[in-house]
Amino acid sequence: MSWAMQCQSCLPWGSWMQLHRSLPGSRGTRSVYLCAASVPGELGSVPSPSSCRGCVRYQGRSQEHSVQPSSSRHGLSQLRNVASSDAIKKHQKSLSAWFSHQPNEERQFGPSFSLDAVHVDPVIRESSLEEILKPSPDLTIQNQLQQPCSQVISLQNLFDVDACGRQVKNVVLYGTVGTGKSTLIKKMVVDWCHGRLPRFELVIPFSCEDLSHSHAPISLRRLITKKYQHLRDVVPMLGASNLKVLFILNGLERLNLDFRLAGTELCCDPNEPVPPSAIVVNLLRKYLLPEASIIVTTRPSAVRRIPGKYVGRYAEICGFSDTNLQKLYFQMRLRQPGCTGEDSAGGGSGEQENLVEMLSRNLERHNQIAAACFLPSYCWLVCTTLHFLYFTRTVPPSQTLTGIYTSFLRLNFSGEVLDSTDPTNISMMKYVAKMVGKLAYEGVMSRKTCFSEDDLQQCFEVEMKTESELNLLEVFRSDVFRFFLTPCVQPGKEHTFVFTIPAMQEYLAALYVVLGEKKTLAQRVGKELSEVIGKVSEDVAVVLSIISKVLPLRFLPVLFNLLKMFPRYFSRLSGKDRDAIAHTMAEELFKEEDYYNDDVLDQINSSILGVEGPMRHPDEAPDDEVFELFPIFMGGILSRRNRAILEQLGCSIKNLAAFEIAKAMKKTVIRKSRKGLPPSELMDYLFFLHEFQNERFTAEAIRSLRTVNLSSVKMTPLKCSVLASVMGTTCHEVEELNLTSCNLDTSSLRILFPVLLRCRALHLQLNSLDSEACKEIRDLLLHDKCVVSNLRLANNPVGEQGAQYLAEALAGNHSLTHLSLLHTALGDRGTEVIAQHLAKNQHLQELNLGYNSLTDTAALHVVEVAKKHATLDKVHLYFNDISEDGKRALHSLRMDRDGVRALVFLTAGTDVSDYWSNILNVVQRNLPFWDRERVRQHLALILQDLESSRRQTANPWRKAKFLRVESEVKKMLGKLQHGTL
Repeated sequence: MSWAMQCQSCLPWGSWMQLHRSLPGSRGTRSVYLCAASVPGELGSVPSPSSCRGCVRYQGRSQEHSVQPSSSRHGLSQLRNVASSDAIKKHQKSLSAWFSHQPNEERQFGPSFSLDAVHVDPVIRESSLEEILKPSPDLTIQNQLQQPCSQVISLQNLFDVDACGRQVKNVVLYGTVGTGKSTLIKKMVVDWCHGRLPRFELVIPFSCEDLSHSHAPISLRRLITKKYQHLRDVVPMLGASNLKVLFILNGLERLNLDFRLAGTELCCDPNEPVPPSAIVVNLLRKYLLPEASIIVTTRPSAVRRIPGKYVGRYAEICGFSDTNLQKLYFQMRLRQPGCTGEDSAGGGSGEQENLVEMLSRNLERHNQIAAACFLPSYCWLVCTTLHFLYFTRTVPPSQTLTGIYTSFLRLNFSGEVLDSTDPTNISMMKYVAKMVGKLAYEGVMSRKTCFSEDDLQQCFEVEMKTESELNLLEVFRSDVFRFFLTPCVQPGKEHTFVFTIPAMQEYLAALYVVLGEKKTLAQRVGKELSEVIGKVSEDVAVVLSIISKVLPLRFLPVLFNLLKMFPRYFSRLSGKDRDAIAHTMAEELFKEEDYYNDDVLDQINSSILGVEGPMRHPDEAPDDEVFELFPIFMGGILSRRNRAILEQLGCSIKNLAAFEIAKAMKKTVIRKSRKGLPPSELMDYLFFLHEFQNERFTAEAIRSLRTVNLSSVKMTPLKCSVLASVMGTTCHEVEELNLTSCNLDTSSLRILFPVLLRCRALHLQLNSLDSEACKEIRDLLLHDKCVVSNLRLANNPVGEQGAQYLAEALAGNHSLTHLSLLHTALGDRGTEVIAQHLAKNQHLQELNLGYNSLTDTAALHVVEVAKKHATLDKVHLYFNDISEDGKRALHSLRMDRDGVRALVFLTAGTDVSDYWSNILNVVQRNLPFWDRERVRQHLALILQDLESSRRQTANPWRKAKFLRVESEVKKMLGKLQHGTL
């Protein structure tokens, strides 16, 4: 489902469902130019433009009439010397450099992209003041998707004549947070700098946030030259020529404008000093420079600050209201060269195509992500998250999931005040953390993701008591609500709201808790009293000291001490609050009901790319909601870097508070982690430590982990990097690291190399470790700091070449005592190579070469070498192609005589082998990964051998043992034939 956005600044009070009914549409008809980068952020923070810039055009389902401006410039003959002067060229160069400046987030979370490389223009829909002020209560999503195509207008046509034939001079471009207003202005400016906006000879952009900080009178000409020195020679021509000028006023909601004559006097002289707000008002009145064109960007709540008679055209930015636009953005961004990183140039393109294909399929399903990605800002977040999940090879401190979400909010809310007319000047993000965070937290605690209208009213409206609070809530509903909440698209839940991105609910809930907003009424009152009493205590102390000298009353010091006692008492209570935060974090991190879910990184991946397979039937009961990111975000928000960014957003978390929470966490989090966690939960715990970014805390937590079991966790490069980063905080030896069936490859071993060196028991079976990976294992075993004593490589495609590398490792290694190469496709040649180098090893005690298609020659050669080996006393040779003569030769081996035992069969002459259960257990564990027909044949031969040996013995005790083993083998064969094993 895809929607276009519509202003809701005048919704009837209390009707949250009108937000639902009036959600965006305008699906189809437009021409879209791909010329700038859809990166959310402040004006002027954009990627670098190219000198040669092609323009790609995306055509919608029907075509609009595009009126191109005339190439000949009216009046250019009189001012050709000015228009082509160095002043304007320098101005263009300066603007291009400024507007090409990239935000830090764009460079930090993925490769850099130029303006031309990645941009899809959002849909712009022509609107009217009547439509803004009186939205239709019956306007449903379906109705909006069928709106006439004549309402869609391109950026190049905003200043065309209106329906009455009048030339448009003032344009108001409005849209809610995240729709791409600032990005569109950046594109417009850079287009003019490169000659692609010939309608205007001079473009002068102003930031209304910048203008709002200055109240000193200044003339228009002085204001322009103050901001743009290169225009010093051009400014005198303003108003005295036919120079076509465009003023851009970005973020009008930051200015308090008064269009009454009593509030702002008329001014037509560009040289007369007046307050900046008066300059803006007179420009819009067309009293000052009436020939100039003006484009204003603003949020919906501030549209009414400009009287309608001064506006020639209203245009609404509707975002990516068609999934085709979303797909186009993702294709362009994810297919960029360098997206996968320098080290993955070879196989990266295939993975990029895979991501694009899976994402496209998920969008086509009309999934919830399509509803989120109609906001260009969320498209950026999706691409950034995918880059983090798939193309991260190392994880510096700045690369955390919490950091991505915090930076995403900074890009959209940095410096934003909810309502500039409100005296509290509350930051937009602080208001969101308080109001939406409460809803998010209550949803997490009740394991709920869908919210009804009653839920919204209960959360947002129940505590509204003053006119100021009601006004702030109205602005929030109009400008910000749909950035965080959107109608649910699941069948049967169309009248409920969900968070735009599921992880955003957990982030805001975590922020709500860490900021200390989760307080009882007594705690809130106590905090306010403590602050008041604390402020006046010093003054009271001075007064009491003076009075006590004049009137020596004994009760005055007592009164003074009582006043000082309350803030101290409250500070102790606040310490208890931090203990509660740490307790909440620990409880949520180690919830037993979540122990066997996928790890959180896989959950995020599924929420973006969807789950492959048949879709769930609408009547099928849904799975329980999982909120395992919530405690991880709590830890991540406490990191120093994220606290610094949140401080910029008006959400302050003091260093002392973070320190006390971390101190309290040591009592709970580390203690609970020692109880032993399932693999996916352990991966979540390691990811939590990475997000927390507290090296001392992490080191103490990791020292308590002597065994690390991550079997069956899909170890992507990111997870390997997280494991390496977290384990790298200490140097202690790890008793056991289990990475069985973790999709490891050569690059994974390179990332984990420092960790593997410190592991005594290393389980690497059931992975994709080929000969190239064996080269890494060789380097690992030959390293002078290697402590690996038990290495299991079963069920890996090692092959003959891999055997060569492992043989070289055996010759020079001094720590390895147990090596399993079960089912590694060695063959006779690979085994011969290992046997040749085995003599140089002095420490190996056990070698498993089972199921490697060995014949008599190779098997007997290994055994002969093993006889002469100083420590090797056990060789596994079962499930190989050994003849009857070979069996007899191996049967004749005796531990006391030959010094080695060969495990080949379940029998040992006329007795059952002591290792029969070990062999059958190995078969049962590995059966899902072996050739079943071949296993069946081997089991049949083993059964024959058991029956033959049983007939040869007369000892009833031995016969009973044979019968017991035969029954186990028959049971396994029966299950194998019926497919139940």
